[in-house]
Amino acid sequence: MSRPTVAQLKAFLALAEHLHFRDAAAALRMSQPALSGAVAALEETLNTRLVERTTRRVLLTPAGERVARRAERVLAELDRLVEEVRAVGGPLVGPLRLGVIPTVAPYLLPVVLPRLAAEFPELELTVHEEQTDQIVAELLAGRLDVVVIALPAPLPGVTELTLYDEDFILVAPDSYDLGDDLPRAALNELDVILLNEGHCLRDQALDVCRQVGARAVAATYATSLATLVQLVSGGLGVTLVPETALPVETRRAPNLRLHRFAPPAPSRRIGIGYRTTSPRAAEFDVLAASVRDAVATDAATAVRVH
Repeated sequence: MSRPTVAQLKAFLALAEHLHFRDAAAALRMSQPALSGAVAALEETLNTRLVERTTRRVLLTPAGERVARRAERVLAELDRLVEEVRAVGGPLVGPLRLGVIPTVAPYLLPVVLPRLAAEFPELELTVHEEQTDQIVAELLAGRLDVVVIALPAPLPGVTELTLYDEDFILVAPDSYDLGDDLPRAALNELDVILLNEGHCLRDQALDVCRQVGARAVAATYATSLATLVQLVSGGLGVTLVPETALPVETRRAPNLRLHRFAPPAPSRRIGIGYRTTSPRAAEFDVLAASVRDAVATDAATAVRVH
């Protein structure tokens, strides 16, 4: 009796999640014909139809729904088997799939990656940059091992380890003479521009604004911190930037002035998250310690390391 392969199960599970061949193929970073072939091969192996193909979407048959539930458990157990074997070989050896949010990746990775390469030469690191909801979903689905996000994590089932806290700095055009020790209430008199929806940094900035009754400029948003700072440089308003991003983003934007808030300044906490059920918890403790050391010894970083 022939048996389903891991590749077939992964392809079908992605299709069951996305209910769209193109989206499922993109999630697995494979071609659509290859994914279609894997699903068809699984149907042939099991001698049953798993999906109902229409002109607009894909539906699971009753058999497909049962196979999807079982395939998820089978693949999860295979992942646990691999993780347990790797853990025996020592900390941070072999593949590690890391997710990082966009408002951390460009500023933290240049500091951390050289240290990880030097300390753990047998680590095979891959990095996936995406917004919080997406990388946490990938983590819980087993497609990522650990993520760097702003804490707290948005979903249960994720164990958190704090890395550092950093203040938000008000970035304004240099024509604004606001001074330091800025009270949060000063935001009431300013037009605050934000990142697009989906960025956790947008939500954090909105929380700061709501605390003092300030408003955001609804017509102006940006997809990255780099664009956000350039908009401020162009005189379209002010924004809140995490301290680790300042050296990179402000050097490319003229006509800016930076203002610190009076204590307690608004801030965010950055940490790592991993599946609570992962057998690699001890490895992630080692990873967190290495990241903290790298951040603490970086002269360009002014954050509170835990």
